[in-house]
Amino acid sequence: MDSLPEAVLIRILAFIPAVDLVLVCRLVCCQWKNLVDGAALWILKCQQEGFAEEEPAEEADNWQVFYFLSKRKRNLIKNPCGEEDLEHWGDVANGGDGWKVEELPGDFGESFPSDGVHKYFVTSYEWCRKSQVIDLRAEGYWEELMDTTQPKIVVKDWYAGRRDAGCLYEFSAKLLSEHEDVLAEHKSETIAIPEDNDGSWNEASHTFSDYGPGVRFICFEHGGQDTLFWKGWYGVRVTNSSVMVEP
Repeated sequence: MDSLPEAVLIRILAFIPAVDLVLVCRLVCCQWKNLVDGAALWILKCQQEGFAEEEPAEEADNWQVFYFLSKRKRNLIKNPCGEEDLEHWGDVANGGDGWKVEELPGDFGESFPSDGVHKYFVTSYEWCRKSQVIDLRAEGYWEELMDTTQPKIVVKDWYAGRRDAGCLYEFSAKLLSEHEDVLAEHKSETIAIPEDNDGSWNEASHTFSDYGPGVRFICFEHGGQDTLFWKGWYGVRVTNSSVMVEP
């Protein structure tokens, strides 16, 4: 192995799982440590898995971190579209007739603007709110990463009204410490959708960055109600919620 050109050794190491590179290969010798800590190996692994182009246009601050974040990138919200009814969601408020899951497009509704979303949650004639708390460590985002790199956290939600009923909508996200102290928070304004609206789906989003050390949990919450106070489920519709830690 000592006689191998460095470029060849990098190509061999690139076939080894990333965790083994960091926890095992890095400890073999000074040369391997330098290669694992360097950019070339991780650029190659990013290229192999489609996270970077053959000739990266931009230089990442840390290609190793970029690789691990790209590998873990996914929606951290469980059951975002109601396919499992209300599983994984905690009720904050369950007014009127409470939450219900319906099939798209629903009565006096519109189809979702992209494929793969088939259901939505709908609110009633008093405020309905539900939430999820995401444990970042349990999802594979270790403390040093969150404290030092502080990757962007992108929160999104989709909402719509029935064409024959007005409604209200709100969403919020909080970054929480180990002891669930609020370190950063975004809360939307209360959005009013008038009666006789077009039923179209709208996206609400917020990006957290430079939020400081200590973030261990993310709390996502959304909800609303109808403004006509009709019995049943004439309030705001929500679906395809997402929380992603971006590379």
